[in-house]
Amino acid sequence: MRVALVHDWLNGMRGGEKCLEQFCLLYPNATIHTLLYQPERISETINRLPVKTSFIQSLPYAKSKYRWLLPLFPTAIEQFDLSQYDVVISSSHCCALGAIAPATAVHVCYCHTPMRYAWEHFHVYFPPERYGWIKRGLIAFCMSRLRTWDQSAAQRVGVFVANSANVARRIAKHYRRDARIIHPPVDTAFYTPSSLSSDFYLIVSALSPYKRLDLAVRAFNELKRPLVIIGDGPERKRLQALAGPTVRFLGWQPDEVLREHYRSARALIFPGEEDFGITPLEAAACGTPTIALAAGGALETVREGLNGLLFPEQTVESLKMAVKACETERFDPQAQWEHAAAFSPERFREKFQAVVSESLHSGIPSQGADAPRRGSAGG
Repeated sequence: MRVALVHDWLNGMRGGEKCLEQFCLLYPNATIHTLLYQPERISETINRLPVKTSFIQSLPYAKSKYRWLLPLFPTAIEQFDLSQYDVVISSSHCCALGAIAPATAVHVCYCHTPMRYAWEHFHVYFPPERYGWIKRGLIAFCMSRLRTWDQSAAQRVGVFVANSANVARRIAKHYRRDARIIHPPVDTAFYTPSSLSSDFYLIVSALSPYKRLDLAVRAFNELKRPLVIIGDGPERKRLQALAGPTVRFLGWQPDEVLREHYRSARALIFPGEEDFGITPLEAAACGTPTIALAAGGALETVREGLNGLLFPEQTVESLKMAVKACETERFDPQAQWEHAAAFSPERFREKFQAVVSESLHSGIPSQGADAPRRGSAGG
């Protein structure tokens, strides 16, 4: 069985890449297709497989400015030659779902979310106060075309698998497609409790607008409690400008350093509405509770009193009240680890392989070349 794995871009190890690792373990003879590839930032599990890149890889400044190349992504993803494969597995939060599989092949899309900046979070990514009306108008025009392409491309997928019930609802709304639900994996063999303890709070996140890390920075400025932020992204400079003396930015860190911070933090702070969000489960596996906004994927991972607290409003005051409440609670580290163990990599691989096998045996192919290749964003 010839398997192609299609992933949006490979320039860091975030939640989507952790899922891709599991696909690499399931299909060790597969070939990875991706828009952009920086092997020095990717795990050995992924790097062991052959990787094919798009023309985006060779464009000037692609590694640092790839987000501004978004209008080219549909054309780039459609140009991958997948004609020799029996199974295409796309791991998509942007445009990987648009890869054109042969009409006889099975195309299973593991969807982390329909692209946020084109759908729900356009106004979060492109607020009027940060963009002039001409630039924002051009961006809105491009996003409109991208949405048209996205809806068309989604019809080429044979089977959708969502990473959460939250994302399954978005798939139904935007693509008019049903989706199975398989939650992402948590490495509970690596992330385990310990006796480490400290007084700081922790954020582990890409520094992107929709994460609403500005909310946490403002709250901890006012609380005057220590906050450590692990991660990087386009919002870093703005967040550092907002931060007071109790907030520290560490950038991305190796897994061992990340685990040490999970184990010793008082709590993980999770202020945005996430598609799913793997970090509350990694924290739980280390015996650390999460203080999360009561919305999105956190409702599927954070159980009040077991592995954290939920705050009802996306405001500084609501978050501050939750932090103070958490300081009087006690959470059982072993019970938290057992909660996280329900999301183990073994269960993830077993469930996903069952979906692929069922699709093969029931003859659910990709629509491949029989579906429209491009909407108005295809270039």
